[in-house]
Amino acid sequence: MRWPIWRAKVAERSMQPALDPGDMLLVRRTIWPGRALRVRAGQIVVARNPGRPEQLLVKRAAWPEGGGWWLSSDNPGAGAVDSKAFGPVPPGLIEGRVLLRYHRGRPVGS
Repeated sequence: MRWPIWRAKVAERSMQPALDPGDMLLVRRTIWPGRALRVRAGQIVVARNPGRPEQLLVKRAAWPEGGGWWLSSDNPGAGAVDSKAFGPVPPGLIEGRVLLRYHRGRPVGS
């Protein structure tokens, strides 16, 4: 069993304007590893990059597709890595659902 709430920090601009680099997030995950988390379209999630599982991504769950989720960036022009690059993400790679931002980072250019 593991803690259901954990922290994540936004590292890139791919989710602007909703999230900026440096924003701190509280993330909800399942307490049992391997059990799929309930996700709805439009929610922001933290997922593992299918090609580089050590890399965590903060993305928007756009729609369910082929047994997984299509994850998109709010700011694709920022060089975002999302489902356009690797396709739908299996549910087991979605680590958590963002509950809230508890610290606002500085927007780029400020």
